[in-house]
Amino acid sequence: MQTIEEPTPHATPFEWIGKEERVRALVDRFYDLMDLEPAYQALRAAHGSTLDDARNKLFWFLCGWLGGPDYFVERFGHPRLRMRHMPFSIGIRERDEWVACMIQAMQETDVPPALQEKLAHSFMQTADWMRNR
Repeated sequence: MQTIEEPTPHATPFEWIGKEERVRALVDRFYDLMDLEPAYQALRAAHGSTLDDARNKLFWFLCGWLGGPDYFVERFGHPRLRMRHMPFSIGIRERDEWVACMIQAMQETDVPPALQEKLAHSFMQTADWMRNR
């Protein structure tokens, strides 16, 4: 049986989430949680001493990935996510911590539940594709 998705009045997930201000809030909460929560210890360890560069890159990337301005591509070219993540050891634990941290950040920044569900699925697929061990 085919399900019919409820239509959204937003043209893109970028608009649905609340544009740049809300993407920035999501990214900031994501990295704050990574620093604060012991459950994300392996994930935090993979990011080095400072998270400033990672914060900006994820913000720039997510803006474009969600259908907004392509800040990442303008600065760095095609994301080539898998290639850019190859220097990092990414296994199931790191994948699961990344996704769990992002889900918690989405919940804590009031991303609409229907959008959370769609994004969580996409984030898991992408994070699983990043695994290199």
